[in-house]
Amino acid sequence: MKRMYRFRLYPTKKQMGVLEQTLNTCRHLYNQALSDCKFVYINGGESVSYYDEANALPSRKESNPYLPHVHSQVLQDVLKRVDKAFRNFFRRVKRKEKAGYPRFKSQNRYDSFTYPQSGFELGKRLKLSKIGEIKIKKHREIPLNANIKTCTIKREADQWYGSFVVELPDNPGPKKSLKNPVGIDLGLGSIATLSTGEKVENPRWLNQSEKKLVKHSRRLSRKKNRSNNKNKQRMKVAKVHRKIRNQRKDFHHKLNRELVNEYDLIVFENLSIKNMVKNHHLAKSILDANWGQLTNFIKYKAEDAGKIVEFVNPNNTSQECSNCGKMVKKSLGQRMHKCPFCGLIMDRDENAAINILHRGLNTVGITGRACSSSSARDVMTQEAPSKIC
Repeated sequence: MKRMYRFRLYPTKKQMGVLEQTLNTCRHLYNQALSDCKFVYINGGESVSYYDEANALPSRKESNPYLPHVHSQVLQDVLKRVDKAFRNFFRRVKRKEKAGYPRFKSQNRYDSFTYPQSGFELGKRLKLSKIGEIKIKKHREIPLNANIKTCTIKREADQWYGSFVVELPDNPGPKKSLKNPVGIDLGLGSIATLSTGEKVENPRWLNQSEKKLVKHSRRLSRKKNRSNNKNKQRMKVAKVHRKIRNQRKDFHHKLNRELVNEYDLIVFENLSIKNMVKNHHLAKSILDANWGQLTNFIKYKAEDAGKIVEFVNPNNTSQECSNCGKMVKKSLGQRMHKCPFCGLIMDRDENAAINILHRGLNTVGITGRACSSSSARDVMTQEAPSKIC
C-alpha cells in the first residue's frame, strides 16, 4: 500500500531563489509543450504523445540555457503532466462532460515539481539534484521498511513543503470481530452525529476567518495589476486561505484518530458531494465542512489500524424510523423525528445515524436491526450525550 508523508522545508535565501527558478523553468517547458501540441493538432489534425515530446527534449536543452540546470526526470515529469492533461480532456469530451481544454500556466498557477524516481535523498536533510541540501523538519519518521517512490516539492504562499509517496507492506487485513460498530451522519450544524448519541460540533473555520479574508480580498482587488503591491497583497490572501486549510485538516485528523481508536466498524453515507454543492444556499457551508477530506482521512487510518469503513446508500436515512422501519416524511427544517407508528421521538440526525449503522451491519453480513433492536429505545432514556473533540 502507498502512503504520503509531508514535511516542511526551510531553504536558505539562495536555495529559495534556485527553487523559484526551477519552478519557472518547469512552467515555461509546460507552456511550450502545450503550445506545440495545440499547433500540431490545428495544422495537421494529429496528436503529440509524451514520447514525441520526450525525444525532443535534448534539442530543447540546446536552445534553452535554463533546462540543463533542472534534473532530467523532473523535466520528463513536466511533459507527463501535459500528456495527462490532454488525456483527461479527451476523456471528459468522450463522456460529454464539461471538457475544460488544458490551459497555459501563469506564474501563480504552477507551484510544484516532482522527482519521479531518483535525484533526491532523504536523510537529516533533503538532498535534491541541481539544488543542494535543504533543511527539513521531519515531525514523524518514515518506517524503515518503506520504499520512497517520488518526491514532490511544493510552494504554498511563502512556505515550501516536500511530499514523499512511499510504498509499505500490505496490512494483514481487518479484524474478524466487530465488537464496537458506529454509524455517522454528516451534517452542517453538527459535522458528525454518531449512532451512540454523541455530536461533534462544526467549527466553521471559514466563517471564523471570513471577515479577515474579505478585508484582504477587497484590498487585493484595488491594487494595480502586475505591481509589487499586488503581489504582496496576494500573498496575504494566500496566507489566510492556508491557515483555514490547515485548521480544517488538523481538526479532521484529530477527529478521525479518535473514531478509529474507539470503533471497529465505521459506517458513512455515500454522499454525492459534487451534486450537493449545486445548491447555492448551502454550497459554501458544505465545502467548508469538507466531508470528502474527512472520509478520505478515516479510510486510510482505519486500514492501518485493521478497522473497517463502509459507505451505504443515503436514500431516506432521515425519513425512515430507526425503531420500526416505517417512513416518516419530514422537511429539512424539522429537526426532530416523531414516529406516529411506534411513538419514537429523537433527534433527526441521531435517527439517521442509527439507520446508517443498520445498513452498514447488513452490508458486512450482520442483520442490523436485529443486532441493535434496543439501540433506539436506549437512546430515548440515556443522559445527555457527551461530545468528542
